[in-house]
Amino acid sequence: MNDNGPVDLMRGGVAVQQKFVAAGGRFSLGAITQHLEKYPDYVSNGGKYQIPRDHYEVVAHLRGMSYEEASESLTRSGDGPSLRDWQRIHHFFRDGSVDMDALEASTLKYDEVQRDVYQSTMSAEKDSLRATDRSARTDALRESRPSVREGARATVMAAVVEGGTTFVMSVIAKRREGKPLKDFDAQDWRDVAGDASFSLGKGGVRGLSIYTLTNFTATPSAVASSIVTASLSIAEQANKLRRSEIDELEFIANSELIALEAAVSALSSCIGQAAIPIPLLGAVIGNTVGTVMYKAVASSLSKREAALIERYLEEQRVLDAHLAEEHQELLAQLARSMSDYLGLLDRAFSPDVQVALTGSIELALELGVDAAEVLDTDEKTLAFFLD
Repeated sequence: MNDNGPVDLMRGGVAVQQKFVAAGGRFSLGAITQHLEKYPDYVSNGGKYQIPRDHYEVVAHLRGMSYEEASESLTRSGDGPSLRDWQRIHHFFRDGSVDMDALEASTLKYDEVQRDVYQSTMSAEKDSLRATDRSARTDALRESRPSVREGARATVMAAVVEGGTTFVMSVIAKRREGKPLKDFDAQDWRDVAGDASFSLGKGGVRGLSIYTLTNFTATPSAVASSIVTASLSIAEQANKLRRSEIDELEFIANSELIALEAAVSALSSCIGQAAIPIPLLGAVIGNTVGTVMYKAVASSLSKREAALIERYLEEQRVLDAHLAEEHQELLAQLARSMSDYLGLLDRAFSPDVQVALTGSIELALELGVDAAEVLDTDEKTLAFFLD
C-alpha cells in the first residue's frame, strides 16, 4: 500500500487508486481528473479508481440519464443531484479517457470515512468480519460433521467404484485368455458377476471403514485406505488358514505379499487423493486402480519366470524337509545324552556307598577326567590319602 504514489494498493495484480473527495460537488471525479493529469497512462495500463459507494451510485445514475430526462427530473439547484451535476459528470466522460469500467464502488460511503467517524466505521467493519468469520466456521463445522447419510454415501460410492472396476478387469482377463466377448457363455458371466459382487461388498466395507477412520480418528485417508486393504486381505488369509486351505508357512508368505500390497495401496491412495482432491473419493479410486494395476503386473509374469519361482519354492520345500529331519535327529541324540547323564548323576549321588563310588568313577570318566587320576582302585585311593 502506498498513499503517496500513483497506486494506493494492489489487488490481484490490479492497481487501485482510492479517491474520497467531495469538494466542488464533483463526486470524487475532480480528484480523478487531477490524478490523470499527473499519470495519463494509469487507466490504459489497467488501473482502477475506487470512489465512495454513494458517489458511485450517483455517478452511475446520472451517467445513464439522457439530457431530456435530466432536464425534467433534475433541478438547477437545491437538495440532491442537480442538472449542473449531470453536466459535470457527462463532461468528465466526454473525452473517452475514462469509462465506468475504470471506476468501482467502495463498500463504504463518503461520510463513513471522515475523521470524526472513521474509527467507529472501522470498528463496525471489524465486528462484521468477526461475525461473518464465526458464521462461516460454524457452517463449515456443521457441514463437515460425520453423518449416517454421508457414511451411506461413502459406502455406496466405494462399492460402485470397486465393483465396477473389478467387473471391467474380469472381462479383460477373460478376453486375454483368447475368448471373444461374443463367445462368453453363462459360466463366464457368472464368474465375472461373482468377482464383481465380491468386490462390490468389499468396496462397501472399505468405503465405510475409511469414512469411519478419517472422521472419528486422526487418520489420513491414504493411510486409512492401506490399513483397510491390509486388514481385509489378512482376514481372508486367516479364514483360509482356519479352513486348512493353506498352512502356516503359506499364511506368513501371503501376509508378506499383503504388506507389499498395502504399501502400494498407500502410495496409490496418496496419488489418487492428489489427483482427485475430493475427500474419500480420491483415496478409494486411487487405491482401487493402483491395486488392480499391481495385480495385473504381478499376474503378467512369463512362463519362464513362473517356472523359476516354482523351482525356487520346491528347493525351499526340500530344504525345509531336510532341516526338519536333521532337527529331529539332533533332538533324539540330545535326549539320549541327557538320559545317560542323568543316570550317571543318580548313581554318583546314590545313598548306597558302593553304588555312589562306582557312579562317581563313571561320571568322572564321562566328563573327561584323565583315567590315571581317577581313584578306581584301592592302591590309588590309599596313595592319594596317605602319601
